[in-house]
Amino acid sequence: MQKKFLSNLVLIVLLNLLIKPFYLLGIDAEIQVRLGEEVYGNYFSLLNFSFLLNILLDLGLTNYNTRNIAQHPKLITNHFYKIMSLRMMLFILYAVFTGFTGLLIGYSGYEFYLLSLLMVNQFFVAIIQFTRSNFTGLHLFKTDAFISVIDRSLLIIICSALLWTNWFDGELRIEWFIYAQTFAYGLTAFFSMALLYNKVGRIKFNLKKAYSSAVLKKSFPYALLILLMMMYNRIDAVMLERFLPNGDEQAGIYAQGFRILDAVNMFALLFAGLLLPIFARLIKEKSSINAMLTLAFRILFVFSSIFAITAYFYQQELLALRYPNSPVEAATAFGYLILSFVPISMTYVFGTLLTANGSLRHLNIMAVFGLILNVVLNLILIQKFEAVGAAMATLITQFVTAIIQIWLAYKIFKLPINFKLIAVVVVFVSFLVGINHYGKAMITWNVIYLMLATMTLGMVAAILLKLFNLKDIKQILITKSED
Repeated sequence: MQKKFLSNLVLIVLLNLLIKPFYLLGIDAEIQVRLGEEVYGNYFSLLNFSFLLNILLDLGLTNYNTRNIAQHPKLITNHFYKIMSLRMMLFILYAVFTGFTGLLIGYSGYEFYLLSLLMVNQFFVAIIQFTRSNFTGLHLFKTDAFISVIDRSLLIIICSALLWTNWFDGELRIEWFIYAQTFAYGLTAFFSMALLYNKVGRIKFNLKKAYSSAVLKKSFPYALLILLMMMYNRIDAVMLERFLPNGDEQAGIYAQGFRILDAVNMFALLFAGLLLPIFARLIKEKSSINAMLTLAFRILFVFSSIFAITAYFYQQELLALRYPNSPVEAATAFGYLILSFVPISMTYVFGTLLTANGSLRHLNIMAVFGLILNVVLNLILIQKFEAVGAAMATLITQFVTAIIQIWLAYKIFKLPINFKLIAVVVVFVSFLVGINHYGKAMITWNVIYLMLATMTLGMVAAILLKLFNLKDIKQILITKSED
């Protein structure tokens, strides 16, 4: 199982490394630069608002389906179109609630039009995620990996024409960017369903009340968890835009740092996509999860810590590479946001294990606490520090919720505490902090070369401390996929 995880991890990381960072830092960031902080900040707030009630599109069906198909692969033919029919009805529910809530908080006219387009985009994304959950549940990770980059590839092509050709007389409008998303997501949704056709048979949409009620009852705990976590991950930008007189500008400043976090976070998210069906099958077979858990932790902790700590020390220089005229507070906000990459990565390991185990009650209690903590922190910190305050709230919330999930995993699975590993982690983090602190102060190299040198030394330290095992690299290189 570890071999399959590693070999497929390499493929999915390579594909996403080629596509998604270029989209976020090349296309999305350039659109923000061209349109300005206020226009893009308003869009960013609307986008995050469309995410808040996104769970009504899913109600936990994607995670439930991944776990269910991983443990019972033969059910896919019977379940796919029944769940897809249910999702069509859920879109109506999502559109009504999101639209009504948008009107309540003051969206109207042009803003409401953009929100409506973003709701359609969320529907297409939900279909893509559901079809992908079937591929991951069947352990067809290669197929899932290729589907995961189709929409961004299409957006790169379309938006490159918008940005760098004269086809539109150099004009750019935010709604054109949203139209491009609609086309890319819609086409990807159609293509992913076509690929799944030979697994699920001919199209036969059939909404059955008894079946839908039973599935929703089972998936509800997943839905509640996703809703709560989505809210404390996405509510920052909405609160910035709504609560401050210069809210659009502050949301745009926050978006600069959040975009880089989102780019690197995609790779951590890939772990969760691979780990959920693997953990689910190991638990179903009553096999030990310790080796798989330790492997995933070591890989993700090493890479997230090296990048996050290095980026924190070079926050201003790194952000200036993409946004030369960004204000100082944008770099400060980015510094706090990028540190949250470490606890977010740990959530993708330990939270995924708990989800695969069906420990939803514990996770939902944790998520309620995380949401309350995040909202309270934002109410206090946003008024005083604006975008920087929102970033600080995110960092604190992510660290607290990650620690709770690690504690829950050890308690529920009765895992032995590895004091040696804890000591090694402390030494490793201390080394990263020290080398970045003294490296930046003493050496006047080009910032890119300096960061690369620092991260290379961090990787060497991880290998010497046996946090990252060279055997893992060898295993990745020689292992063939078992698909």
